[in-house]
Amino acid sequence: MRSARPGAILLCAALFTGVAAADESFLYRATLVQAAPGKLLDLIDLYKSSLPSLAQAGDELPLWMRHSQGDRWDLLLLFPMGSWADYERPERIARREKASLASPAAQARLGDDIARQEDVFVLGPPLAQVRAAAEKAGFFHVEMFEVLPGRLADLKREREMENTYSKRLGRPQNLVFLRVAGAAWDLFTVGCYRDLKHYAESADIPAADQDAAARAAGFTSASDIGPALRAVISLHHDTLAVAVR
Repeated sequence: MRSARPGAILLCAALFTGVAAADESFLYRATLVQAAPGKLLDLIDLYKSSLPSLAQAGDELPLWMRHSQGDRWDLLLLFPMGSWADYERPERIARREKASLASPAAQARLGDDIARQEDVFVLGPPLAQVRAAAEKAGFFHVEMFEVLPGRLADLKREREMENTYSKRLGRPQNLVFLRVAGAAWDLFTVGCYRDLKHYAESADIPAADQDAAARAAGFTSASDIGPALRAVISLHHDTLAVAVR
């Protein structure tokens, strides 16, 4: 698993200015958790019990979802941080310590209930935009990518082209998150939908309309979208997930 010190993370964030659009400037920690066998509901309850302490500490509450089909993780939690400079201010650290976010007993229970966890720090859209999309949704499509060497800008561009394609068809656009440090995922996107039916409605769009939208977005046709994506990535995981309230 790749990692970096906060100073290195700030440098990486600065280097991203050549890749990330202006609206991908808010720092998040994405935590992917696989529960120990039979412990998923206990784990959800543990995370829910920690929310009052997060609020007391002055931190933003996470957005989270539960795996339905796909990758091995059971929960994805997206913790808003803002920026490293803001998150690590001495007064915020002191408030978190005072709030006792996790007692030794709670930490021990978390350790017992988690089989596998990975964290990736990412730059994404402003928090208000993310909340507006996620809090109205009950169903999510999460795509996570490891990119081929030197092709991150191409992957970012392809994701933006797919968003243009979706917009022209009146479909939800993906939220795009770019890796700064942590786990190996270079980029992931989250599509937010009302429910499974909303997600599947794209199947009812006529092929001619799909091709016209694809060409307007820069693809040769709708059938070109998948190959264009796979030309720049080495690994791709898809997950369908539902909201945790």
